[in-house]
Amino acid sequence: MATLSPAPSTSASSDGARAANGSPIVVGSRGSALALWQTNWALDRVREHEPAASFSVQTITTQGDHTQAQNTPLVGLGDKGLFVAELERALLDGSLDIAVQPMNDHALALAEAEAQARRGVIDAAVHSLKDLPSVVTAGLALAAITERADPRDALVSRAGLRLDDLPEGATVATSSLRRRAQLLHRRPDLRIVEIRGNVDTRLRKTLAPDGPDATILAAAGMLRLGLERHITELLSVETLTPAAGQGALAIETRASDRRARRMLRVIDHLPTRRAVMAERAVLAALGGGCLVPLGAHATIAADGETMRLLAVVASPDGKRLLRVERIGKANRPVALGRMVARELLRQGAGEIVRAVLGR
Repeated sequence: MATLSPAPSTSASSDGARAANGSPIVVGSRGSALALWQTNWALDRVREHEPAASFSVQTITTQGDHTQAQNTPLVGLGDKGLFVAELERALLDGSLDIAVQPMNDHALALAEAEAQARRGVIDAAVHSLKDLPSVVTAGLALAAITERADPRDALVSRAGLRLDDLPEGATVATSSLRRRAQLLHRRPDLRIVEIRGNVDTRLRKTLAPDGPDATILAAAGMLRLGLERHITELLSVETLTPAAGQGALAIETRASDRRARRMLRVIDHLPTRRAVMAERAVLAALGGGCLVPLGAHATIAADGETMRLLAVVASPDGKRLLRVERIGKANRPVALGRMVARELLRQGAGEIVRAVLGR
C-alpha cells in the first residue's frame, strides 16, 4: 500500500497544467533524502529563471521500500516495478502531475512510465541519468541534462582504510554488478556481498560493528546529502570507472511538448550533455542496459574542442577486464562513443555481455 505524505513545497515554472489554474503542480517522489534532494534541487534551478508558480512535493512509500528492511537482494524480488507501481498509480489517478524518480531502482518499469508521459499523464520526470536506458523512447526527449556533480565512486571503510589497504578477504558491500566486477579485477581476494537501502541505511549498516568492512557509494549522492565526512577514499575513474552518466540528472519530457522543453532548457549544461552522450553511446552499442558491467567516463578538454572517453567492460567475476580510451571531437560525442564501443566489441565485450544476459 502506498503512503503519501506532503513535503515542503518549492516553487518553479508556471507552465504546468495545474499552475495555469493558479494551483501548485503536484510532484511525486520516493521519500529518501537523496530522492527529495534531487527533486527540489532540479525544481529550484528552474525557479531561478521561472519564479511565477509553485510545486507541491509529495512523498510516496512504495512496497519496494518496505522490503529494504529485509535486506532481500534485488534479484530476489523479481519485479523492480515494486519501487514505482504506487507512483505510477498516483500519476494515473491524477493525484500527481510529475513523477520524480531515481531510475536505478526501476529500470524494468520504465516503458510503462514513458507510455504515461506520451499519454500526457505527466509533464516531466527527473532521473538519475546513470540509470536511464541508453536509448530514449520514441516520442520522448531529454529536455535538460544538469551540470554533473562528482562522477566518482566513493569507498566507505569502517576502519578508515583505503581500497588497497583493506585486509585480505575483506567484505565489501555493493549491489552493482559494475562495481563488483571491477573491484574483483583489482582485488580478487575480496568477498563481495549484497546491500540494500538508501544512502543513510547503507552507511549505517557499513559503520555498524557487525557490518561489512566497506561499501561503495556514488560520491555525488554523498556530497549532495552532506555526508562527505564518511568518505574514506574517492576512487579514481581509472580504478573504478563509473556508470555512464553518473553524477548527472536528466529531466525527460514529451518530444512534442515545446512549452516544457523551452522551460527546462535553462538548466541544460552543454558540456555535461556532450560527455554523457558519448558515455551512453557506448552503452547503447553494447546493449543490455544497466545489466551490463560497463563503466564509461568522458571529459572535455579546457579548450572545449576535444573529448577523452574511457570505457571498461568486465566479467562479473573480475577475471576478464577490457579497457579502451580514445580522444575525439567534443561536438561529435556519439561518434566517439560508437568508436570506443566497436573497439570493446573487437576485444570480446560481446562475449561478456551475452554471458551476463544469458544469451
